[in-house]
Amino acid sequence: MTTHHPIYRGRFAPTPSGPLHLGSLLTAVASYLQARRALGTWNLRLDDLDQQRCSKVHAATIMRQLEQHGLEWDGDVYWQTQHIEMYEAGFSTLQRRTEGYACVCSRARLNTESLEGVDGPIYRGSCRKSTATHYDGAWRIRIQPGQLTLNDPWQGLIRRDLSDDVGDFIVRRADGQIAYQLACVLDEAALGITEVVRGADLIGSTMRQLYLWWHLSDQKAPEYRHIPVLLGADGNKLSKQNHAKSIDQTSPSFNLHQCLELLGQTPPRMLLDATPDELLDWAVANWQPLAIPRLTQLAQAA
Repeated sequence: MTTHHPIYRGRFAPTPSGPLHLGSLLTAVASYLQARRALGTWNLRLDDLDQQRCSKVHAATIMRQLEQHGLEWDGDVYWQTQHIEMYEAGFSTLQRRTEGYACVCSRARLNTESLEGVDGPIYRGSCRKSTATHYDGAWRIRIQPGQLTLNDPWQGLIRRDLSDDVGDFIVRRADGQIAYQLACVLDEAALGITEVVRGADLIGSTMRQLYLWWHLSDQKAPEYRHIPVLLGADGNKLSKQNHAKSIDQTSPSFNLHQCLELLGQTPPRMLLDATPDELLDWAVANWQPLAIPRLTQLAQAA
C-alpha cells in the first residue's frame, strides 16, 4: 500500500452485511478523495460487531469491490470484532461515572412511546430514574441539557438541542453487545481519525458521537462532513435494508465516473474510457469539495 503524510487520517467504515451499492461507493469515493487530496491516509474499518448481520464472505466482497475500483486503503484492515475488550473498557468507564442507567423498555414500548425527533425517534426517558448498578441488558447514557453545534462544510451549521433532539441513547444493547455509537467513537480515537466523511442520514449519529467524545476521550474529536444521501428511482434511500442492488463489478470506471458527477465534479468526456486508476488520478488532482451539492438527499443520475 502507498504511504502518505500522517497528519490527515480518514476512513471508510462499511458494515459487511452485504456488498457495496452505489450509495456506499459514493461515500467511499468522497472519503478517499478527501484523504488523498490532503496527502493523508485512508483506512478501511469493517464494522462487523453485529455477527448476526455480518459475514466474512460479505467482507471479502467489499474489499474486492474497493480494489476493483482502485480504492486502495492504507495499512491493515481494522475489524471491530478484534477490539471488543476496548469497547467493554469504554463502557465500564461510563458506568463508573454513573452517566448511564439500565433500560428495560421493550421494543414495542419504544415504538409506542418514543417522541419524534429531527434525526429519528427520541427516548421518552421511562427508565431514567433507574438506580441499577449491575445489569446485563441495555444501558443508556444520561444526556445533560444543552446545545450541540457542528459546522459542516457541506451541510452548513447544524444545531441540536441535547434534550429535545438527541435524548438518552443506547451505549450497550439488550443482548450485551456494545452499541454502534460507543464503538464508533472508540474506533475513531484508536485509529486517530481526523475527519469523518459519511452520509447525511448519519447526522444524528454524528451528534451522539460528538457527545460521547466529550466524555470518553482527551483527543480532539474528528471533523465531520456529510454528503447527500443517494436516492433510488423509487425515491427511497439506497440501502441494504431497501434491497439496493450491488454495484456492477464489471464496470468500475463507469461507476466511478457516475460517483464523481453525483459529487459535483466534472470529469472530462475523454475519461469515459479511462481505467479506474486514471480516473482517480484526475479526481485527486482536480478535487473540488465545495462543489458537492449542499443537500441532504440526491436523486440518482439516470
